[in-house]
Amino acid sequence: EFETESTKYLISIKSGPNWGNSSQKKKMQDNFIKAKKVLGTSGGINSKSITCIEGCCYGYDAKPEKGTHIKLCGQDFWTFISNGNNELYSDIIEPIGKLADEKNKELIELTNAKLNLFTAEFISEYCNSDGSINWALFVARNSGSKSSYHSN
Repeated sequence: EFETESTKYLISIKSGPNWGNSSQKKKMQDNFIKAKKVLGTSGGINSKSITCIEGCCYGYDAKPEKGTHIKLCGQDFWTFISNGNNELYSDIIEPIGKLADEKNKELIELTNAKLNLFTAEFISEYCNSDGSINWALFVARNSGSKSSYHSN
């Protein structure tokens, strides 16, 4: 939450616009209503309006008015919490994107290496000398009975 001279903002921060199911979203709306009621009757807040914000770190919502609150997503949310800095969203996202790209290359290399190991192990365990899969062995090892139970 934060305040300006005339408004107290209550903010629920979510990862993105599709963060929860209908009951979770209803719970958030109920919490907003309850918080507004409590703050409105607790004294000292009466001189300020209370605005509830559902803030999503990415994405967009073309219709932010939700009745109980305002839903701000992506650039709209970052601009709101930065007091009008329209570039904050890209200032934050661009370095994250570059780092993600670097890490993604490393992840691809590690994934490919592990895939090669799994493939070699599979060939060694379940393939015939001509490279074809020995399905009888594969099925027996993965689905064959391992118990002493035998029905009559």
